[in-house]
Amino acid sequence: MRRFFKLLYKMLQKNEKLTSPTIQKDIVDCFSKEIIKSICNEIGKDVFAIIVDESSDVSKNEQMAIVLRYVDRLGIVKERFIEIVHVLDTSSLTLKAATDTVFSNNNLSMTQVRAQGYDGASNTSDAFNGLKSLILSKKSYANYIHCFAHQLQLVVVAVAKKHDDVNEFFEQLALVVTVVCGSCKRKDMIQEMQKERVAAEIGIGETEIGKGLNQEISFVRAGDTR
Repeated sequence: MRRFFKLLYKMLQKNEKLTSPTIQKDIVDCFSKEIIKSICNEIGKDVFAIIVDESSDVSKNEQMAIVLRYVDRLGIVKERFIEIVHVLDTSSLTLKAATDTVFSNNNLSMTQVRAQGYDGASNTSDAFNGLKSLILSKKSYANYIHCFAHQLQLVVVAVAKKHDDVNEFFEQLALVVTVVCGSCKRKDMIQEMQKERVAAEIGIGETEIGKGLNQEISFVRAGDTR
């Protein structure tokens, strides 16, 4: 039996390299749980602010990101991302249910929330049916603050549109995306040209190769905040 385990150990040393995607995901998941646990332990029973934003990823799945803002015991203001949640839709009721689930899983309470920050989307900041109003109806002291970064972004967009060269650039960009995406033949032609260019650059050493590099992506129509 001892000889068998010695042989098994030698085999594992050669074969066990933890390169399986499933094993790697499990390891990352364990790390994330420990980090979130340490953040929640640091908050304890103190108050904090919640920052929520929702958007779709490259595979067109709706997601909601949750960030907590709090002051630690040394008086340092911290913002910590705790989770990104897949949601079936972005209605205020769905976002509220997802937020409650995250709080429940991490031993946090809505009574600890003293502020909430979102962008100007109606599903979050609407005065009657938004996520803001759903939380305020239960916790009147959870003050709403419009995300300053989003406000600044809108200001930059407004100023940029007044600049003729910048405005023309984005107009031309929108036309390129419309023309390319409107025809499968043109899209295939662009993809083939890109493959040839990448292959040529790899051949002369100007482009690095490796896992996750040089991936094909789809053209996305430009938006004011993207």
